[in-house]
Amino acid sequence: MNLNHAKPNGSNGASAAFRFRNIGSGALFGLGFVAFIDETVFHQLLHWHHFYDKSTTGVGLVSDGLFHAFSWFATLAAFFMLSDLRRKNGLNAMSWWGGMLAGGGAFQLYDGIIQHKLMEIHQIRYNVDVLPYDVAWNVIAAAMIAAGILLIRSGKRSRAARNGGKRP
Repeated sequence: MNLNHAKPNGSNGASAAFRFRNIGSGALFGLGFVAFIDETVFHQLLHWHHFYDKSTTGVGLVSDGLFHAFSWFATLAAFFMLSDLRRKNGLNAMSWWGGMLAGGGAFQLYDGIIQHKLMEIHQIRYNVDVLPYDVAWNVIAAAMIAAGILLIRSGKRSRAARNGGKRP
């Protein structure tokens, strides 16, 4: 997959739409990818928890299956959006990768704060001190969001430079 910087055709409105689509497609892919990694590594391989741990193992497994399906639908939708951007010559790799990091980090931060702590539907691990796991999980999420924002801003600056200093 070649993620070259493209020069969107059309007016500033089209460029703004491409910018939103780049960030949105990347964010949706990041959300799906991080959810897939979470489900595969922590749910299936390590058996640390299920998506929903407040019921039977069977309910936990069904919730994992639904979570897995959600992650793949998000990833697939993101690839359709990415394909459309490439077809319309509107792909900006910096914005797309920035959206991917920010979306993945936002999902991970939501999972760590809302699902783990507020809703308590599962923890990262059980029968251990979860504080180091929670800190690592949320710090990594915040770092992903920050890196994503920096890439999105870099993509905006690179577009402005290509447009002769004018921001779309």
